[in-house]
Amino acid sequence: MKPAKSRPHLLRDALKRQRLDALLVTCMKNIRYLTGFTGSSGFVIARHDRAFFFTDFRYQEQAAFEVRDFDLVIEKGRRSDTLRRFLKSSGIRRLGFEASVSYEFYETLAMIGVELKAQKGLIEKARLFKDREELESISTAVRRAEKAFLGVKQRIRPGTTEREVALRLESELKKCGCRDVPFDIIVASGKHSSMPHAQPTGKKIEKGDFVILDWGGEAGGYYSDMTRTLLMPGKAPSEKIRLYDIVNRARAKAISCIKAGMKCREVDAAARDFIIKHGYGDCFGHSTGHGVGLEVHEAPRVSRTSVERVSEGMVFTVEPGIYVPGLGGVRIEDMVHVRNGRGTIMTTLNRDLQQS
Repeated sequence: MKPAKSRPHLLRDALKRQRLDALLVTCMKNIRYLTGFTGSSGFVIARHDRAFFFTDFRYQEQAAFEVRDFDLVIEKGRRSDTLRRFLKSSGIRRLGFEASVSYEFYETLAMIGVELKAQKGLIEKARLFKDREELESISTAVRRAEKAFLGVKQRIRPGTTEREVALRLESELKKCGCRDVPFDIIVASGKHSSMPHAQPTGKKIEKGDFVILDWGGEAGGYYSDMTRTLLMPGKAPSEKIRLYDIVNRARAKAISCIKAGMKCREVDAAARDFIIKHGYGDCFGHSTGHGVGLEVHEAPRVSRTSVERVSEGMVFTVEPGIYVPGLGGVRIEDMVHVRNGRGTIMTTLNRDLQQS
């Protein structure tokens, strides 16, 4: 595995804009994005002249291989003491830190005796726009997830339990090369499918059931996220077929309208207004999509209240749904990459209603 791209320039730019002496980064996802480090413990301090990556003895060799363009420092003793000594010796008086830190950690910083300035979403804003290497990883995560699904699809049938399907799908994801599973797999059948985030149970799938499967893959630390809804063979009310058609058309309308510069909430509205028009507005309560990258849920938010705009290089999901208690639910989720000003679908699995 080759080291990932390093991005110390983002920190130097932030220091100038915010008039800081130094910037502290502690979120491990942001650290991975900045340095390429894939371990679980460390922090970054950037000054105007140099950027430093701190970690402990366990990751000394790993960090030496993965981290480029940052000076490597191996911590000795308590992290708070390491921070205090470094800030004092560097003459740092005005320190930026991520607003997402815990209050306990903030108190630790406050005791060091430097002026603190919280930075909200600083690195996350840069992560909105995926470069070529990131897109390659996400595309591989999509392919792995789709291959895993196709490996278990024929075994999703009446008599099989939701939990059995989820376990088989998780196993296939690992066989396809995913180092980890990005989130708990959702397999919801029959009446359970009207719960958007239902957990797999010992319930057996029955004839005529909707079966919602929501899962994702991983590659190089980047994730994919997709959902398909199957209709099991057997007698099913015509309303189920109608629900599926409405959701699928809402998904297509939202994707077809995507263009750089539009508001993310307009993408949400394209799907939501179509569902409202067909009388199921009260049955679609979640957002239409979200960004995917180093985290399976990250910016941008594609929701009714989103203030972000669609921009070149973004990757996000489009996943409208309808959930009718007592009947069941439908969700169809694709991933979209904004390229050449338009939305390009990254996921390829069949979206037609499948009853086999």
